[in-house]
Amino acid sequence: MRLNAIVLLLACIPQLVWAEGEGVTRREGFLMIWAGISRAVTDVAEEPFADVPEGSAGFGEITFAKARGVLDGDLFHPEEPLPLNDALLWLFRTRNVADPEVLRSDDLPLLVRRYPLVPPEENLSRAVAREEILRLAQQLDAFLAAEEHRVSLYAEDFHGDHTAFGEIFDMHAFTAAHRTLPQNTLLRVTNVDNGKSVIVRINDRGPYIPGRDLDLSLAAFTAIAPRSQGVIRALFERLGDSVVIGPCGLPERYQKRITRDIRFHRGVPHALPLGESLVLSANRPFVVRRVRYPDGTVWRIEDWVLEKERFTFRPSIVGTYIFRIGTPYGRSRDMRMEVVRCSGTSPLPLGEG
Repeated sequence: MRLNAIVLLLACIPQLVWAEGEGVTRREGFLMIWAGISRAVTDVAEEPFADVPEGSAGFGEITFAKARGVLDGDLFHPEEPLPLNDALLWLFRTRNVADPEVLRSDDLPLLVRRYPLVPPEENLSRAVAREEILRLAQQLDAFLAAEEHRVSLYAEDFHGDHTAFGEIFDMHAFTAAHRTLPQNTLLRVTNVDNGKSVIVRINDRGPYIPGRDLDLSLAAFTAIAPRSQGVIRALFERLGDSVVIGPCGLPERYQKRITRDIRFHRGVPHALPLGESLVLSANRPFVVRRVRYPDGTVWRIEDWVLEKERFTFRPSIVGTYIFRIGTPYGRSRDMRMEVVRCSGTSPLPLGEG
């Protein structure tokens, strides 16, 4: 019903001649599409396109996308005009409407019927304009946000097992399993029946029961519905990669150094979702001297952490935590971390929202 309403609304908007306007190259168009998903780019063991050498514009994004099946072929032809069929295919792949590696140009007619971004009689081989790419991306994102999904939960039977990405499944953390969304994608899940929402991080694959689109951890599911309900109807909003935008949609920032010579491999975040764990390791030994809790309680631990060891801390309540971390030479630094519960459109304390 919600999707049909959006289709009707978009049909009432006067159609432009999308081939007109400022043209766009394949490189420019792809980078515009990629920017819309806020996905992290990491080094990959992938042979780059011969015509997109290292150091050229978009090399990292294009090579990473090739490794993930979003782009294919032997050459990319970065300076050629971008045809509409490639723009549509890249949009559907980057939005993970199905596994990117199995989506092909032959699937476009079916996908365009499901998500009517262009008229059925449209010439898909024509060049696309810059303004059209933005419109197509906005429309597809609107269609996806309006789709209703069946969402279930998983808990004790899998608690402590490895996820598909090698993490340890913690039913008390705000995580979820999805069949195609990338690892570390942040997803806002809204219960259609009561309007409650929660932000989760994708760290597993599933569900494997036909008709279901997401498995929430116990903590995430019970934040928006009674456990006894088992399956709910929900809307999804993809927020981006947790490495890019951080917990609860906040910019990700870390306190990375104790001194100039002693630095964490990641660091103490300024914000951490309740249910997640702080894990610290460094290039040299350090000591966690004490932790001050939001209620004023001080835990004096004097926990020494060697180079190949890790310090792990799981916050129990929301609020500000202060870690006093020192060096073997007597220097110390206080680092503050705000623990929040991800709910709704902003980080909210437990019990609100």
